[in-house]
Amino acid sequence: MSDLSLQDQFAPQSVCYGCGPANERGFHIRSFPDGDDVVADWQPQPWHHAFDNVLNGGVIGTLLDCHCNWTAANHLMGRRGADHPPTTVTADYQIKLLKPTPTNGPVRLRAHVVDSTDDRATVEGTLEADGVVTATCRATFVAVKPGHPAYDRW
Repeated sequence: MSDLSLQDQFAPQSVCYGCGPANERGFHIRSFPDGDDVVADWQPQPWHHAFDNVLNGGVIGTLLDCHCNWTAANHLMGRRGADHPPTTVTADYQIKLLKPTPTNGPVRLRAHVVDSTDDRATVEGTLEADGVVTATCRATFVAVKPGHPAYDRW
């Protein structure tokens, strides 16, 4: 596994709130390929709480959306035999909040592609705290073409 996250390797100037290394106030999610999965560890801060020691649901949605997007982009890069990932955007995503997510330690994001074509990937992801899955995600990401506002954003 590389010391550089997918974001650091391929989008160091990205200002995405969830995963952009260049966003001073963002979450700075750092996603790493791990076999068929992509994983990330992230440490909640007190300002991410919904209430005392429980992670906000919107934060959970952002974490899973960005991490699963990078899972899709990484997969499509490999499928295409490319040296950089295509720019992908979220077409749809569904988050299920299974139980409160404690904020007293890092959370782990894990995702993998369950279906893909040349220009889209469906990804399933989880968020775990203390080894317990507290939220899940199923999402579709699409590689955009020239003319789309997000095209070539990384």
